[in-house]
Formats: sequence, C-alpha cells, structure tokens
Amino acid sequence: MIHASHSKGRQAMNNIIAAGFSSGSVDGELESLQGDLRRLSDLGVDTVELGLTSVDLIAGGRVIKERAERLEALTREFAFRYTVHGLVSSNFMDPAIAGYQLEAAKALVQICDRIGAGVIVQHGGHLRGGQLFERAEANRREREALFELAEFARPYGVRIALENIFSTEPGQYRQTPAEVAETVKAVDHPNLVALIDFSHAYIESTYRGLNFREQIRAMAPVAGHLHVHDSFGRPQAFYQAFYPQEATALGIGDLHMPLGWGDIEWEDLFSELTFLPDTVLIMEIGPRYRNEQAECLKRAQGLMLLNGGRTIAAAE
Repeated sequence: MIHASHSKGRQAMNNIIAAGFSSGSVDGELESLQGDLRRLSDLGVDTVELGLTSVDLIAGGRVIKERAERLEALTREFAFRYTVHGLVSSNFMDPAIAGYQLEAAKALVQICDRIGAGVIVQHGGHLRGGQLFERAEANRREREALFELAEFARPYGVRIALENIFSTEPGQYRQTPAEVAETVKAVDHPNLVALIDFSHAYIESTYRGLNFREQIRAMAPVAGHLHVHDSFGRPQAFYQAFYPQEATALGIGDLHMPLGWGDIEWEDLFSELTFLPDTVLIMEIGPRYRNEQAECLKRAQGLMLLNGGRTIAAAE
C-alpha cells in the first residue's frame, strides 16, 4: 500500500503491507477450514493466517501428499494472501523434542511453498521448571535450530517469524519479548524476523514486572509480523473459567478479544513504532467474534494507515 508524503511531494511504502485474520479447522478436517475461509472472503478480508496444525498434514515430520494436495486445491479457491501458523506447541529449547520439532517445521515450510505463503510462525521456546540442567544450553539450541530452519526456508522464499509467548506455568524458563528480539539479532538471518504478539507481551510484562512499552520497542526494529488481539494484560495464574466468556468478564488471561474490548492503546502504539518492510498484521480474533470482525478489520486498516504515516516521517 502506497501513501503520499505531502510535505515533500514523494511517496513512501507502508511497511505493513496487509491486515487480516487467523483461521483454522475446528474439527481436524479441511471442510470446516474451507467454511471459515468462505466466510472471511465474504467479509472482504484479503489476508489469512492458516493454522495448519489444526489439520493432519504432516506425520512424523513428513508431508502427507494427498492431504497437502487437497489443501492446495482449497486455498486456490480464494484470492487470499496467505501466511501460516506453525506448531502452537513449537519449542526448539527442549532437547528431548527439538529434532522432531525441526523436522515438522521444515515440512510446514514445504507446505507454505505449495500454497504460496511467505511467512510461517514459530513460537519462542521454553523449558519446564524442573529442567534446570537444560537451561544453560537452551538459548544456543534454539538459535541453532532457527538458523537451520531459516536456511531451509531461504530457497522457498519463506520468512520464519519468531513469536514472543507468555509464561504458562510457575518456574518456567521463557524469553522476554526483548530477549526474543536479541535472539533474532543473534541468529542474523534474512529469513528470520521477530513476531510481536502485543497481548502476549502485555501479559508477560505484567507477570515479570517489566515495562510493556519498552519490551515492544525492543522488538519493533526486527519485527516483520504482528499478532493483534486485545486483553488487559492480566496473567491467568491458577484461575480456571467454566465458560471462556467468564475469563473475558474478569479480563484475565490471553483473551483474544476484539480490538477495543481490552485496554491496549493501539493507535498510540502504531503511531510510535516502525516495523520491518513487508510486515503482515494478523488479528487472532476468531469466529466466536464473527459479528465484531468487520469493525476490527476497519480498525486494523486504520492502524496500517497510521503506521504508514509514522514510517514516512521516520524516513524523512
């Protein structure tokens, strides 16, 4: 998307090139994914992040050919720009499963190539509280795996987007958002970028007593992918809701609410931060909020325009 720079009479590129929603199968079959994609298309969405591990496409690190062909045919029914969310359980820090994780991630990159997806999301790793002796090598292990995956993805033209995640259990070892940015810098590969999940960063900052804005500022210069959904930045701790709506009522946890339902100051953030070129904004706001998605899309497009003005000003 191009925006004019009126002050100097020239044009500059908005570093955020697209905004859309995440989507996945609700029953492990492609038909339910197809139904949600059709609904998003009817809504006027042009960009979708596919949660492909909600469908059986890979077995033991190998692509299931027949399933991949069906997925490829399905995606061609729509004119979306696609990105892919990799394993939600992805974890390159754990020595017991890191090798299996890498095989599955490489298979997902191959599927990205089949459907024309230029980004695959990889969650930052973690160790359980009891894995004390693995911690010294955890960051090195993750960085080596990320470099290998990025090298594998290079000929396919796929970016690996390393996402910041919040702590999910007491004593867990996990990187802060700023440390995720340092990992991306240390790997220093053109096919690896950071992914800012704003709500995750908010929750982790609350949990650790960190400054949320400072953590986000540290990630922005190496961020090439964004996950946007609202919350109040309140860690879930030991609270268990009976219905998901009860967590929303209390404002506790990773709520994935429509923009404006929480207290993240979106316009303020996007008027300040500058991201990498070719950044994609994905709203992880699912069909539970189908009636709010149209308004969320308008607001996200407004954030793109706002950030585009910021990008132009920063370049001058």
